[in-house]
Amino acid sequence: MAEAHQAVAFTFQVTHDGLEVDFDHEVIASIWNSGVRSLYKNFQRHWHDLKAGIYPLEPHTLLVCILLSWGLRAGLGIDMSLGSVDHICHLIPWIHFLPVFVLYVSCTISGVLAWIGLILFTRYSLKILFIYQGWMNDPRGKFSMKTKFWAILVRFLKGKNPRLYSYQGSLPKLPLPKLRDTLKRYLISVRPLLNDEDYKNLEQLAMDFEKGIGKRFQRYLWLKSWWATNYVTDWWEDYVYLKGRLPIMVNSNFYIVDAILTKPTNIQAARAANCIHAIFEFRETIEKQEVKPLLVNGLVPLCSAQNERIFNTTRIPGVEKDHLQHWHDSSHIVVFNRGKFFKLPCYRKRDLINQAELEVMFTKILEDQSQPTDGEEHLAVLTAAERTVWAQTRIKYFRKGLNKHSLDVIEKAAFVVSLDEEEFQYDPNDSSQMDQWASHLLHGNCYNVWFDKSFTFIILKNGHVGINVEHSWADAPITAYMWEATLHKDSRVVRYKEDGHCHGTVRDNLPPVTKLKWELPDECVKTIESQLVAAQKLANDVDLKLIIWSEWGKGFIKNCKVSPDAFIQMALQLAYYRDSGEFSLTYEASMTRLYREGRTETVRPVTMESCAFVRAMEDQTTSTGERITLLRAACEVHTQRYKDAMLGKGVDRHLFCLYVVSRYLEEDSKFLEKVLSEPWKLSTSQNSERMRNNIIRAVGDLRTLFDLTNGK
Repeated sequence: MAEAHQAVAFTFQVTHDGLEVDFDHEVIASIWNSGVRSLYKNFQRHWHDLKAGIYPLEPHTLLVCILLSWGLRAGLGIDMSLGSVDHICHLIPWIHFLPVFVLYVSCTISGVLAWIGLILFTRYSLKILFIYQGWMNDPRGKFSMKTKFWAILVRFLKGKNPRLYSYQGSLPKLPLPKLRDTLKRYLISVRPLLNDEDYKNLEQLAMDFEKGIGKRFQRYLWLKSWWATNYVTDWWEDYVYLKGRLPIMVNSNFYIVDAILTKPTNIQAARAANCIHAIFEFRETIEKQEVKPLLVNGLVPLCSAQNERIFNTTRIPGVEKDHLQHWHDSSHIVVFNRGKFFKLPCYRKRDLINQAELEVMFTKILEDQSQPTDGEEHLAVLTAAERTVWAQTRIKYFRKGLNKHSLDVIEKAAFVVSLDEEEFQYDPNDSSQMDQWASHLLHGNCYNVWFDKSFTFIILKNGHVGINVEHSWADAPITAYMWEATLHKDSRVVRYKEDGHCHGTVRDNLPPVTKLKWELPDECVKTIESQLVAAQKLANDVDLKLIIWSEWGKGFIKNCKVSPDAFIQMALQLAYYRDSGEFSLTYEASMTRLYREGRTETVRPVTMESCAFVRAMEDQTTSTGERITLLRAACEVHTQRYKDAMLGKGVDRHLFCLYVVSRYLEEDSKFLEKVLSEPWKLSTSQNSERMRNNIIRAVGDLRTLFDLTNGK
């Protein structure tokens, strides 16, 4: 246990000569700097939260309101407060002794109240305006007079320089659809998949549910929709992600790959340093709320809540349910290399260490010749195990002592970095390179990724990078935005020296890189090795193939005046029908971030129109003109369904929440059980390898249709 004493700042003992205290000055200094940094960060966070909370007003407008109240009432005798100043004066007991002072105090209070009222009026006016949905249903580029008037009001109220969270208080709640409307949309979505008899039976189940227990379930859900910020999100995170007991590796976590056509340096340590520095700079823009909120058409904001958990977040395993733990700040990362974990401080006091210094620290880790202790090399595979197994192992072996200290360092890190020994790159003549690269980012060797962290940054030996992302804390667009900003800063803004190393001056007294220590008993090592076998079996069962499409892009599809998303979805329907000879329930994700704390909704691409188009493509007697007409009709219906999903008029999240209510009430519903047991045989975010050629062929056939129509 000698290493455990490194975590102790001072020791003392009582002797015959009195009390002897032994201080570790370096640790005490670190504690002091950490406290100062924490105070600074807390002040900074509260200040930025205040500025976002009063937007579109600024803090100085409070002084303007107070001075205006003083000037009008005390100076000119004009009472714009509707008598509130006089009323406040009479509430102050010493009005007869200090009348002038009391008058100014009353004017000050009146000015503050007017300022608060103006903030609330603006925020709630924006919330009412953001509820309007007509702008989305208007034809592109042809807005109605109602939408134009709405847009003028939004532009007038929304301000010019919003911060990341400026519109959070103005975002409307996700609307709860009427039960009848959801059931109607559900029946329409499954009609193409059922014969007449099965459809009539399902329709009867839906009618019985609507007239029976469905009403009561809906009332509970209505109550939650008024009480909770979002009636879906907390249950979605709990039941879909955190209560899942399967390994999150492969089943939940996803990956994002590097820019495949460029690689600014071949030096692993340099690429790691530059990217890590860029990521921390991005984190600072998030903390200072300098990132602009995303606006649809430059007017309607998307919810920014998921950005809060990009960094300093870990999924903590539980026996029955996991939970997300987020820390407001973390000044270090944890680096995994050749079976060892290192704590790498990234700040000197409050200043971010520069790229050249980070490169030196990463090089030190790469050159470390120490050997991992028993069980340490494969330790991270526990995060790839079944969640209950990992939770029980964590309780048994990592709840105290040296193991707890080292685990805390990992879980409280801003994120984890993995310096890999593998090398992959894009080769247009060898598609297997990209397939292996993607597989490595998805699951690696099962122990080079800490799957519980919000994301693990992976740097290959040849300088290419990628990330593995835990899914429960946010959806892919949030991480993708961070990733784009990082790669842009890394390759376009900061760049590298001609020899591939980082720019910057290496100063003295760099913070020490600390190797984490572990004391893993034999039983724990056996558990680790057994979970490695199970994880490798799961990883070996993954067959991941990528299609690198460079023939043409969405520009051609837009020229054909159809939605690029709908175009691809119809191609996938055609490919699946050619592959299996039937239609199947299909999953496509849409976002609901037009509403506060919104996440996703399911779009169901299979429609009567899409089936008619697919059958026409397989019918050789159908003319090209008829096929084009059917394709456009199918795309229009799909686009409308996508819009409905974005506007909270989807099917699946509402039915999911009704099912959760039924579980809480311990009441069975044949209808809900049937709905939730239906298999999603086709997920448009991933497909089987055997469909690869059919997808390429289908996309080509749709391109040919438009080429023939355009006379090409």
